[in-house]
Amino acid sequence: MAGEVGEPTKKRGVLATTENVAKLSIIAISSFIAMQMVGSIITGSIAMRADAFHSIIDLSGAIVGFTGIRIATRPPDERHPFGHGKAEDIAGAVISGLIFVAAGTIIYQAANRLIAGRAVEFVTTGIYITIAVIVINTAIARFASKVARKNDSLALEATARHMTADIYSSVAVLVGLVLVRLTGLNIFDPIVALAVAALIIRTASLTMKKSVDKLMDTKLPEAEEEAIKACIVELKRSGQIVDFHAFRTRKAGSQRYIDLHLTTPKNASVDETHQLCDRLEHDIGRRLQGVNVTIHIEPCNGNCDQCSIICPP
Repeated sequence: MAGEVGEPTKKRGVLATTENVAKLSIIAISSFIAMQMVGSIITGSIAMRADAFHSIIDLSGAIVGFTGIRIATRPPDERHPFGHGKAEDIAGAVISGLIFVAAGTIIYQAANRLIAGRAVEFVTTGIYITIAVIVINTAIARFASKVARKNDSLALEATARHMTADIYSSVAVLVGLVLVRLTGLNIFDPIVALAVAALIIRTASLTMKKSVDKLMDTKLPEAEEEAIKACIVELKRSGQIVDFHAFRTRKAGSQRYIDLHLTTPKNASVDETHQLCDRLEHDIGRRLQGVNVTIHIEPCNGNCDQCSIICPP
């Protein structure tokens, strides 16, 4: 016996919010690119150029994430009977790959600057532009992260992580520009760019691991599995089921999939077991969002001496 717990109207509203934040991220990152490119051209700073390139990768990732979110909202169809939730997980993996590309490019440009050397000009202008980027990016990244956690969206979370990494890289660029301004030593500029690359690689690794875990159907977190088992144990304590086994969980996008076998009293009717399944699905749905529960009913094996349930004759 299988069932699905969900509130279609509420769910559509949640996904719409996720889409709107993804759109906002795309607009914001586009503005960062314009500001950073102008600053890089004016100052000749390789660190600002690296930050601008990082933002270009951010934009590509945000677009991929937005596409993944849009695909994930599609209902199940003939080819995808379990829905399109994994589109978000795929988007998260693609975004991670783009972050690695950004890091490699920054390292290459910084190494060339260390070898060739070049003076940074109009440093104060670069400092003001970088501060503006940091302030705007911080506000939007925090908002996107909050919505991603609330809606359990891996694609939006990847975008938020990427934007957060961009904040740190921009702070590093700001420190480098301030050091150049105070000391007159241009070597701080490519050194900061290399530090930015290291930070980007760390962010990419975290996002990639989370995406791959979901694509490999890793089980739900321990706390979530314990919450599900608590609902089942409650039925067992009330004497409505004998036991449960073959318990499995996985996740696709924001959707949680649970399947298990329930052992019920041998004289329970079809109507009684159906109501029992409905209750269990409802209880789990109250504790977790986006739950799909599949339940296989099995009658007891007749070992009444090992069972605490008293069945009527």
